[in-house]
Amino acid sequence: MVQMNDDRRPAVFSTKPHWVQAVLRSAVVWACGLAAAGAQAATTGLTEAPDAPPAVVAPAVAPADAASAPRPVSSSAQQLYEQARHQLVQVRTLLSGQGSQSTVGSGFFVGSGGLIVTNYHVVSQVALQPQRYRLTYAGADGREGALDLLAFDAAHDLAVVRPVQAPRPAIEGLTVRPRQASLDKGERIYSLGNPLDVGFAVVEGTYNGLVERDFYPTIFFSGSLNPGMSGGPALDSQGQVMGVNVATRLDGQQVSFLVPSDFLQDLLARATKATPIRQPAYAELTRQLMVHQDGLTKRFMAQSWRSAGHPSYRIPVPQETFMRCWGSSSQPHAKGIEFERSDCNMNQSVFVSGGLNTGNLSVRHEIYDGSKLGAWRFARQHSLSFRNEFVGGGRQRTAAQCSERFVQHDGLDMRAVLCMSAYKKLPGLYDLSVLVATLNADTAGVQGRFDARGVGFDNALKLADFYLKGYGWTPAPKTAATVTPASR
Repeated sequence: MVQMNDDRRPAVFSTKPHWVQAVLRSAVVWACGLAAAGAQAATTGLTEAPDAPPAVVAPAVAPADAASAPRPVSSSAQQLYEQARHQLVQVRTLLSGQGSQSTVGSGFFVGSGGLIVTNYHVVSQVALQPQRYRLTYAGADGREGALDLLAFDAAHDLAVVRPVQAPRPAIEGLTVRPRQASLDKGERIYSLGNPLDVGFAVVEGTYNGLVERDFYPTIFFSGSLNPGMSGGPALDSQGQVMGVNVATRLDGQQVSFLVPSDFLQDLLARATKATPIRQPAYAELTRQLMVHQDGLTKRFMAQSWRSAGHPSYRIPVPQETFMRCWGSSSQPHAKGIEFERSDCNMNQSVFVSGGLNTGNLSVRHEIYDGSKLGAWRFARQHSLSFRNEFVGGGRQRTAAQCSERFVQHDGLDMRAVLCMSAYKKLPGLYDLSVLVATLNADTAGVQGRFDARGVGFDNALKLADFYLKGYGWTPAPKTAATVTPASR
């Protein structure tokens, strides 16, 4: 499993919060992220850490001392596990040739049609490379067999599979909690799965509502999900499926996430009529990502920009409806250049395959004060910082094609660079980067960056224009001179 990469490098002279980005990229792990031979779990940029030292990732298995021993499982958890164990399975991705495990996750039978629900990221290798990988399952009750992939929903990280040979006797699946049924904060819920490939388990925790500022609804579960549990069911006290295990935070304690079961209904309806996926599913994945990016673009552009609070510069800062913004600054009375920085990132991205997440936005700006340096030294360092920005393609995208122009908007002269790279196997989708540096002052300025990953060409242009029009300049009003009467 591969860690997400950050396509940006810090400016030469700025004291940028490297560790904030590190926490952003490493704080959340897909709960299924268990690869063969104990490889590290995949990480995603779902959430960001506050301005604090980087989190220490604890071992997956705590020492067996009294202080770290888990709480005893309640009688309710025992009863629910016994009721659900026949529907619970481990989903294994195997190399087609030798049959070695590549990844393992969890899943569960649902309804009466013999369908199994899991996460898309559990089965993504089979979806995109069916000639190299195959799926099998092993039940908590000892059943096992081959699986067919029927349908997936990448945006909500869900998939439906079905045994190639129907189990005998037939398995009556778990019941999905009705859409209209609500849960109260603090209610007990129970997550099931096969953590770390060591055996099936039940994790008892509480429902804490939906995660704030997520683009798609995500349930905040105060329970300890571990790699290997992705795709397993989360049950309410009645044994109904209210969510699907998906991810956990490594820089916190018992902060995990579930996909609401509401998103299962449409996918199950599609899967019932679907034929098994035998060819790489890039066309269907592209279609889903196109729908996602169009909705994301419309929602983002429907919001007005917030003010950065500068007395003269108007700087585009996004609303925090589905983004989080973190700020930092240079030390007070620092020698040389002084700056303030803001980083705004979405909490979620769409998992495509190991090493590639897309479908998200980020906005950054830095405000510089170089009055202690003088015009020449400030211009040099300001330029070096702008040149040091990185835009990249990668193995799954083409090299970035960039265009540079000098533009003016609302009284502000700017140097703007627009770069785009295309996805090689997802035709019509691009990564966009817009870099901006202001040019209207000798010892002050602003640099900004806007990134949109996995957007259509037309929407990329709309987003770039929307971002550039967020800048402006309002000169500070001049203070009237005080006239002192001459002495008589």
